[in-house]
Amino acid sequence: MSSIISLTNVGFSAQDRWILRGVNINFIEGKTTAIVGPSGGGKSTVLKLSAGLLVPDMGEVLYKEKNIAMMNRSENLEYRRESAFVFQDSALWANQNLNQILELPLRIHFPQMNKKEREDRIREVTLEVGYKKDLDIRPARLSMGEQKLIAFARAMLCNPKLLYLDEWTESLDETAADRLINIVKQKQKAGTSVLFVCHDMRIIKDITDYVVIIADGKVAFQATKEEVINDAELSNYLRMGMAL
Repeated sequence: MSSIISLTNVGFSAQDRWILRGVNINFIEGKTTAIVGPSGGGKSTVLKLSAGLLVPDMGEVLYKEKNIAMMNRSENLEYRRESAFVFQDSALWANQNLNQILELPLRIHFPQMNKKEREDRIREVTLEVGYKKDLDIRPARLSMGEQKLIAFARAMLCNPKLLYLDEWTESLDETAADRLINIVKQKQKAGTSVLFVCHDMRIIKDITDYVVIIADGKVAFQATKEEVINDAELSNYLRMGMAL
């Protein structure tokens, strides 16, 4: 099985402190990996480094054997078109309305689309995630859960082959969370690679192929979901790691 994202001896520091050091992970193409661990352990940093949103201070991050930090403009644009990130805090621009926020990725990656085609695609995706309200309003008028729906819709617009999800069901009720989980399952069937940070064991057991625990800035262990579930010691370690 080939890797879609590889982290090799990766280290990352902030404010004169190492957040991660010596991290080695291969994320398998077409599979789903849960990145879990205690709060402050570095799991969201691993996700952002994997996506190329942060640049490592040491080591390298490869997308299909290409160093993301060394990509030229054309390669980086192609990578951004093929991947999408849902941020824990949604990261919606405060000074733009929802329609402008959702339209931008289509303008960048599909400049050939006309206004009607963009509107149709936005309507299709927002309805799919369960958002049915006005799109001519700014994010401040939305609840945290509604902001998460819009952030997820934005990630789906360009039909990504690689999906990064950071606490993607947080702030959602069970019905809304299940809707997004089902969308991810559809993406999995289509061969999409998924990397996600999550504290919900129900989701991990439901959709995950592999589990990586990050603790104290290092990889504590990597295993398949079956290995975790069938090994009482590993399963208990996972639960303890997530609860710390």
